[in-house]
Amino acid sequence: MGFEPEIRKIAAELAKKRQTVMFSATWPDSIRRLAEDYIKSPIKVNVGSESLAANLAVTQIVEVIDNKEKDRRLIQLLEKYHKTRKNKVLVFALYKKEASRLENFLQNRGYKVVSIHGDMTQLARNQAFEEFRTGKTPLLVATDVAARGLDIKDVEYVINYTFPLTIEDYIHRIGRTGRAGKTGTAHTLFTSYDKARSGELGLVLRDAGQYVPEELLKLGNVVKKKEHSLYGSHYKDASIMPDASTRKHIKFD
Repeated sequence: MGFEPEIRKIAAELAKKRQTVMFSATWPDSIRRLAEDYIKSPIKVNVGSESLAANLAVTQIVEVIDNKEKDRRLIQLLEKYHKTRKNKVLVFALYKKEASRLENFLQNRGYKVVSIHGDMTQLARNQAFEEFRTGKTPLLVATDVAARGLDIKDVEYVINYTFPLTIEDYIHRIGRTGRAGKTGTAHTLFTSYDKARSGELGLVLRDAGQYVPEELLKLGNVVKKKEHSLYGSHYKDASIMPDASTRKHIKFD
């Protein structure tokens, strides 16, 4: 949820002569800039493939649907995946107002649910997170503030009510289930508004050996090739690239 100022404050108090080792599951511009400021002539070690890959312990179900049908379909999915109303289910929305609306929508239908989004205070977020973590409130609606870094045990199902803006966020969202050696299911509602991501999503599904629905293919299967200058000339490369037989045992978060 943002800790760069704290890192910079700590680094300013450290000795100039030191060894710095940095670990990150992802490599966005903000993390890259942080590394460039504090690490001199580093060696980059990459474990696994540098291409996007989903956790193979997660069964991915993608359903192409009309945007107006999503509320009705969400209730149907909860009747299936949250039948006992005791197991942990995480529903992802895209916007803060959408998460708040879904929380009220589900509460009005008798579900015990909390939400986490950017309009909440940190105290309120922590309280909602704790209720979900302990199972006191087993249904959580969240924006992408909960897609990364939250390690919650026994999340059986992830429902993507609205598809994220990037395929990277999709990978992180579905990685909230299927953790610590367990399996999980991620069910995604995909609409024509999301068609710009259809090619990338199809590729992620194929690479994970998942079913690619015909309706998704009809929306388009073009994937924009990303430049492989992600790490820049600032780094020497010491990538560890397992072969296919090894990669299938690696979980990408």
